Amino acid sequence: MKPVRILIMTFVVALGGIGAGLYWWQQQSDLPEGFSRANGRIEAERVDVALKFGGRIAEVLADEGQMVAAGDIIAQIESTELEAQIRAAEASTRQAEQELAQAKALVAQREGEVTLAKAELKRTETLFTRGYAAGEKLDQRRSQEITAVAALNTARAQVAAAEAAIEASEARVAALKANLADYTLIAPRSGRVQYRLAQPGEVLAAGGKVISLLDLTDVYMDVYLPTDDAGRLRFGAEARLILDAAPQYVIPAYVTFVASEAQFTPKYVETESEREKLMFRVKLQIPVEILSRYQDVVKTGVPGVAIIRVSPEAVWPDTLAVKLP
Repeated sequence: MKPVRILIMTFVVALGGIGAGLYWWQQQSDLPEGFSRANGRIEAERVDVALKFGGRIAEVLADEGQMVAAGDIIAQIESTELEAQIRAAEASTRQAEQELAQAKALVAQREGEVTLAKAELKRTETLFTRGYAAGEKLDQRRSQEITAVAALNTARAQVAAAEAAIEASEARVAALKANLADYTLIAPRSGRVQYRLAQPGEVLAAGGKVISLLDLTDVYMDVYLPTDDAGRLRFGAEARLILDAAPQYVIPAYVTFVASEAQFTPKYVETESEREKLMFRVKLQIPVEILSRYQDVVKTGVPGVAIIRVSPEAVWPDTLAVKLP
């Protein structure tokens, strides 16, 4: 009985292969002139959220599969040391402000000394011309005036130095606070969490990835077309996508990219004999307005078939009319 069972199973498998081949041949022969068919997989733009500065993960607020909105907090890095640096910089700012106040008070004092020195010099000069003051006294008054002016200039320089110290300290505080903001990781765009790459307590270096997001408003399929079809293709050309998981639906798409150089087709797309030929990569983008309606069901990695209109004059057959749930 066992050989008979094996023979029956072999016959069923062979019959299935023949049926699949006939179906593929029929699909190819039914394709009108001006259209091209290719296989591909649904992909979405991936965004990796990483650390700008190395540190320990305090908490991760997003789980795999969760939808997040742009600006949502998805992770937090421990920032105790940085917060202490900010407090020290703010204290330096306050100290510089006190030094500025002292320097300004000293300037006022030096200005009074200069005024007094000038007045005494003027009186001594008057007395000297009348013969009531000695020349030595006049020289002393002149020296006092020079010393007072020099002291005033020094005090004014101290004011400028204190102002510069305040500016530098405030800049340091601003820089540290900007760095502190980077210790809170936010979602750069809306999407679904694909991978959670780090857990609380882990220490990551700068550039370490914490969350991987999929932007479900930027979904596309990469396909590969032979030279003849790629050469006739225009940017913005219409396409239709039929996914293996939902063959009853026809999804609209359009061409947004055509490779400038030919390349080999990836193994998962075509047969080995076809991989020996050079093909051009073509990106088919699904419209954002459609993606926004079906974000809950959009999945990446789903294989399917793309039909691209390579000739602008070609008319879409009724079997390829857009059909959505």
